[in-house]
Amino acid sequence: MTLYPKLIMDALATVRYPGNGKNLVEADMVDDNMRIDGMNVSFSLTFEKPTDPFMKSVIKAAEKAIHTYVSPDVQVTISTVSRQAARPEVGKLLPQVKNVIAVSSGKGGVGKSTVAANLAVSLSKLGYKVGLLDADIFGPSMPKMFQVEDARPYAESIDGRDLIVPVEKYGIKLLSIGFFVDPNQATLWRGSMASNALKQLIADAAWGELDYFILDTPPGTSDIHLTLVQTLAITGAVIVSTPQQVALADARKGINMYTNDKVNVPILGLVENMAWFTPAELPENKYYLFGKEGVKTLAEEMNVPLIGQIPVVQSICENGDKGTPAALEENSITGQAFMELAKNVVEQTEKRNAERPATHIVEIKK
Repeated sequence: MTLYPKLIMDALATVRYPGNGKNLVEADMVDDNMRIDGMNVSFSLTFEKPTDPFMKSVIKAAEKAIHTYVSPDVQVTISTVSRQAARPEVGKLLPQVKNVIAVSSGKGGVGKSTVAANLAVSLSKLGYKVGLLDADIFGPSMPKMFQVEDARPYAESIDGRDLIVPVEKYGIKLLSIGFFVDPNQATLWRGSMASNALKQLIADAAWGELDYFILDTPPGTSDIHLTLVQTLAITGAVIVSTPQQVALADARKGINMYTNDKVNVPILGLVENMAWFTPAELPENKYYLFGKEGVKTLAEEMNVPLIGQIPVVQSICENGDKGTPAALEENSITGQAFMELAKNVVEQTEKRNAERPATHIVEIKK
């Protein structure tokens, strides 16, 4: 039997690409590099993206079509090309980002997202270029905290790739899974789905040049945290806790997660949130509702810096709910507390960078 290109093309015309319903020839997916040598045929199939979800099944279907409609004796070699540039390798992600800061807590309800949002705003007010990723896949709160719940990020072609353009508010570049899911529905994803979504928000977004990239991580220790440390060179972690003993117990676990030999991410410092209650009409008074200086004691015990103490003031909750972070009011009690936190984060970051100039991607040991 003699092979010739039309036989192969006719066979490939029976295979449909699931993405648009067109056959491979009609969709112009068969490259013009076909080579035939006896009963050997080789060619390339062109896909829009290197991560096309149908790539493997289409290649298998193309091979089967040639064996069915031409001959089972044909030796088929199919390579792939993509119209879009490939995603950079993990170690080369976000080359324009100088510092990646993970804001974490051992448990929920301690105000971690509030601290992350206000830290980002305060850093921006200090003149730094800041990005904020809401990595809390199952409880995204940043869209509400920045009053951008109706925002719908779009994709833009940049350097041969379709990249998500972050929402910008208060001078901060912001992305959250909350922009892409129904806020009234639970996000019922397995760990791998959540991790893949997070990787896309990191690697397939136009973050550009940033001095600080703040990660608002989920509470506790989970797959998401491992995905982050395996995907990004994290400069350091900020651990948030209230002074209560029940919260401190979980904060210890959070510290251990980052500092154990499998992860080895430096702790920039601890933040004591809800450190005391101060009435607006009595700004000099302090009432210790959740215990006194519990996080300060933990910081001394764990030999890490205490970089912030944030008081309980009614306006923090009100500002968070209406999308105007408290740090925007520089002269308020909370605005000053968050500005002090930001300055301490900068100081600790510069100190860590001086001690360890070469950042690295963590490879989790089995």
